[in-house]
Amino acid sequence: MGTARTASITRDTQETQISLELNLDGTGESELSTGIPFFEHMLTQICRHGLIDMKLKAVGDLEVDAHHTVEDVGIVIGQAIAKTLGDKTGIYRYGHAYVPLDEAMSRAVIDFSGRPGLEYQVEYTRPRIGDFDVDLLREFFQGFVNHAQMTLHLDNLRGANAHHQAETLFKAFGRALRMAAAPDPRMAGIIPSTKGSL
Repeated sequence: MGTARTASITRDTQETQISLELNLDGTGESELSTGIPFFEHMLTQICRHGLIDMKLKAVGDLEVDAHHTVEDVGIVIGQAIAKTLGDKTGIYRYGHAYVPLDEAMSRAVIDFSGRPGLEYQVEYTRPRIGDFDVDLLREFFQGFVNHAQMTLHLDNLRGANAHHQAETLFKAFGRALRMAAAPDPRMAGIIPSTKGSL
């Protein structure tokens, strides 16, 4: 795994135009432009806690709402993660993290299984954080797992503040992603599956 794990992805539809540069083995730096400040705050958590460098520019039909932008950003980042991991030779494959923030705590568990699956157990204490619709966070993660070809379990275990609930999810996801994608020195040259492929 001596080669750089980087990817550049573009997506151009009638709803969104997105460009992304991603370094899976970065230092947690992010340069984000989506037109949705709260969403950018959440993406920053993935970068910082996952030690992923990301340059992202997304222009979407925000005059409709934020749905297409949030979902398509998830798709593009998922595609980039899949590209950086290739056939997944030599990675840990599984990752998990618990993250607290004051009264809130969330858990993320990842398997780079080659099969998309999302289990998302979150009951937010209010439907909007500022003007951001919390339903869109599930759409982000669904787009991500579909295109990263991964299984993801996200659970908010407790929380009274919706911002804290969301932030713990993204921080836990970043930490779990970092663990699952990390090179495993004992698996060098080996695909972490008894099937021989993922």
